[in-house]
Amino acid sequence: MSVERNRIVNVSVENLGPCKKLLRVEVPPDQVDVAFDEVIGLYQRQAQLPGFRAGKAPKHLVVKNFEGKIKEEVRRKLFEDSYRKASQDQNLRVIATFGVEEQSFGRGLPFGYTVTLEHAPEFQTPNYKGLTARREVAVAGDVEVERAINILREQHVKYNDVQRAVQSGDVAVVNYTGTCEGRPLTDFNPTAKGLTEKQGMWMLVQENSFIPGFTEQLVGANVGDKRSVKVTFPADFVIKEVATKEGVFEVEVTGVKEKVLPEVNDAFAQEFGAANVDELKQGVQRDLQNELNFRVKRNVRDQLLKHLLGQVTFDLPESVVSSETRQLVYNIVNENQQRGVAKEVIEARKNEIFQSAQTSALDRVKAAFILNRIAETEKITITEKEVTQRVLAMAEQNNLTPEKMVKTLQERNAFPEIQQDILTGKVLDWLELNAQIEEVPAGSTAAAPAPAEAPAA
Repeated sequence: MSVERNRIVNVSVENLGPCKKLLRVEVPPDQVDVAFDEVIGLYQRQAQLPGFRAGKAPKHLVVKNFEGKIKEEVRRKLFEDSYRKASQDQNLRVIATFGVEEQSFGRGLPFGYTVTLEHAPEFQTPNYKGLTARREVAVAGDVEVERAINILREQHVKYNDVQRAVQSGDVAVVNYTGTCEGRPLTDFNPTAKGLTEKQGMWMLVQENSFIPGFTEQLVGANVGDKRSVKVTFPADFVIKEVATKEGVFEVEVTGVKEKVLPEVNDAFAQEFGAANVDELKQGVQRDLQNELNFRVKRNVRDQLLKHLLGQVTFDLPESVVSSETRQLVYNIVNENQQRGVAKEVIEARKNEIFQSAQTSALDRVKAAFILNRIAETEKITITEKEVTQRVLAMAEQNNLTPEKMVKTLQERNAFPEIQQDILTGKVLDWLELNAQIEEVPAGSTAAAPAPAEAPAA
């Protein structure tokens, strides 16, 4: 049974907002009756009732025994076929269905219902062939390699206790309590517990460490010394309620630790899997160059995306933007947690994080729709093999078996995102291949914001 072959009457569309519509559909009674007859016939051929051979039970007994299931099957088939046909007739690319309200249904009655839906935006495809961009010619040299080696040394730094006064570059171990206008910082913001009082806090004594101007005032202090440290909270301070105000911290130094970096020798190189220092430097240079190449490529793509985004303006589906915003908020919070940012600091910046995520989400979602339109026009598609390869790479990266990775992705309903990410990459590859790109010296292009590295739509 297929309602698509027949006529659907009284289809109407009402605009409810950006990319949101109310669709009214009514299937005429004769088609409803045909659907009932076809479903009853199917049940009659398969039904097994006491006293009758399979498929030989009388129609009225089949209807009596399976009436509820028959109605549900008819309703399902009528809705699926008519909704698909109505959406096609109205040129709606449905993204989400929020609510279905049945108006009428039954033998001899029309099947009428309304659907609140969200659809893909309508827009004119921007010019995307021959876009212009500038590509930096960047090379990782000796200075960059030395800087990277020093970062590796920092990863293996040791802090030795010393019996002397605090010097610049040391780590001072302190207990402190902080006030502003004579009141604890928690009076201004309850999330500021860690800034109000701390025991055994390690502070690297250098400019702008912790709060600007704080640790410099510890230079010359010995273990057991107590000092009143006065600071001016910066304008962009995490606790906005005290920004630009004066703060006072009562500090007790409980330890002094000297920072000791390892010597760069063959033994040091072997800790990173290299046979000697030369091999370590070659590996570092190779990794730096790969990173530079990645950044240059991303910068080129950001320029191309910026051209595309600037050509068209259109409404975006609220549900997609909301979903993307939630995902970006999760990513930002997770990244900050991995960097060791305190929970109270993240909480204090939640509004700032949300605003940043929402702004980025708008660009990412817009870019996704544009890139998907280009993919349709240029017949760019993804294959099952490409998805499999991506999943295998993710499994290896996360030290999981492919089976475990697949299960995890299924539980998170992450496959649509993976497919979109692969498609986005292929479209960006196509745009870059067909762009007019000028090579320029390193540092010639300003980094553009990345609106859609992995957009979702």
